[in-house]
Amino acid sequence: MPQKNSMTRRMVLALVSVLALSWMVACAMGVMVMQDEFAEIFDSGVQETADRLLPLVAEDLRERSPEAQRRLGQPSTGTEYLTYQVRDRDGAVLLHSHDSAREGFDVPLTPGFADTDTQRIYTVVTPEGDLYLQVADAFANRREAIEEASTALILPVLVLIPASIIAVILVIRRTLAPIQILRDDIGRKDGGNLAPVDSGTLPAELDPIARSVNLLLERLRSALEAERSFASNSAHELRTPIAGALAQAQRLKADIPANLAGRVDQIELSLSNLAQLSEKLLQMSRAEAGIGISDTLVDLLPVVGLMVTDMDRSELGNGRIRLHHAADAALKAKIDPDAFGIAIRNLLENALTHGAEDSKVEVFVEDSTVRVVNDGPTVDPALLPRLTTRFMRGQTQAAGSGLGLAIVSNLAERMNASLTLASPAPGREEGFEARIDLPKQG
Repeated sequence: MPQKNSMTRRMVLALVSVLALSWMVACAMGVMVMQDEFAEIFDSGVQETADRLLPLVAEDLRERSPEAQRRLGQPSTGTEYLTYQVRDRDGAVLLHSHDSAREGFDVPLTPGFADTDTQRIYTVVTPEGDLYLQVADAFANRREAIEEASTALILPVLVLIPASIIAVILVIRRTLAPIQILRDDIGRKDGGNLAPVDSGTLPAELDPIARSVNLLLERLRSALEAERSFASNSAHELRTPIAGALAQAQRLKADIPANLAGRVDQIELSLSNLAQLSEKLLQMSRAEAGIGISDTLVDLLPVVGLMVTDMDRSELGNGRIRLHHAADAALKAKIDPDAFGIAIRNLLENALTHGAEDSKVEVFVEDSTVRVVNDGPTVDPALLPRLTTRFMRGQTQAAGSGLGLAIVSNLAERMNASLTLASPAPGREEGFEARIDLPKQG
């Protein structure tokens, strides 16, 4: 069965994807804006530098005094981000910064900005037109500034995205927690648990759902209670008239001609089957009523012994049952003894009825486990899971109602135990084994 998509997973993936994409788009747009703004800032710096430097350089060049020559020839130290050249009308380089090439920049002597492959150059000219100052800014410096700014912008985002993902997951899980609680509460509802859903802590959006579920549970509970009450009352009320009719049929056998005795036998058999069905329906009604759990720890081994002794002395058992357990064995669990006795009795009846004629039925009690094993033909393994369905019978001609294993399965679920059916019986070539594993006691 394919796994269904989780609403929480879809919401987390959608929000995280949108969030991450939004962060990335914002970063990309931020880098683009920074690139334009940085270009304007660098251009403004180059232009302002050229405008302020030109009068000073022009004055020193024209003065030609030793002091002016000293100022112009003073070497610079460190790396220059801006380089400049002073050129005459013919383009000859009269003066340049120490990081600048001796050859003139490969741009025309025209005021304004011009670009080479590696530099952006701003040219300014004196009012007389005899000197040109060209200030160059390398594109590498601009790229470095953009890269450093982009890194400073993106690195925090790379941390914020995982943090945002975790925050989204936590917020969504916390927001959807009431849905999870409601789902789990509804999932625990079955024939034995039809208590109303607690809507006191649910948000307003889920309150109509809880109210509708509670109304449905109330209608279902009423229907089940009516069904159980009818089955229980019918089975209980039928026991007395059936027993009376059976007694009258048995007395009738002694007073009628021999040629009619066969019909009376059929009547007696039918009444016996009806009495057995009535008893099974009463047991099923009790099982569905929720019996099974006890508040106190009970030793169930005496219950097994009592059921074995009772069935072994009956006409059906006729001394065919053998009980095996260790001398110091104990079978303790918080289980209602009455419910456990009904389950063991049904397993014994099933083994005696459907086992090989005159064969032994063996009961093993071992470490919180009860196994009932009988000889007989092998049951199709594909049929085993269906034997716990009401009125489901295997390939047998023996009399029965098809309710015995259904009652045991229902009681095992109420007792928090497990029922396992196997055919052939483990360790044998044929036969049938029913095993009840009681819950472990901590």
